[in-house]
Amino acid sequence: MIKREIHKIDATDKILGRLASQIARILMGKNKVEYRHDQDFGDFVEVSNIGKIKVTGHKAEVMAYYQYSGFPGGMRKTDYKEKLAKKPEDILKEAVYYMLPKNKLSNGMMKRLKFVN
Repeated sequence: MIKREIHKIDATDKILGRLASQIARILMGKNKVEYRHDQDFGDFVEVSNIGKIKVTGHKAEVMAYYQYSGFPGGMRKTDYKEKLAKKPEDILKEAVYYMLPKNKLSNGMMKRLKFVN
């Protein structure tokens, strides 16, 4: 029986990449003694104050997110500041997703990531 705990993290003034890697470690279960790469021993993570997250350097002006529909002319570009104002949880969710292993366990791990406002 896997005992899952709830970790509450406040994202106020935290760096995006460092916070995402910390959350990914907890979701994978690497903070536990019984960690195995082929089993999902991760915990739940609740993140609050996502709108107050920071990035270092001049990334806030340079970073952009792209979506492609697959059709000609279907490329959409969203700036970091725009996305932070509209849906800040998408920024952190994408960063955490790319830090998780690319296997069948990653979808279950992402379901344990919750955002609290």
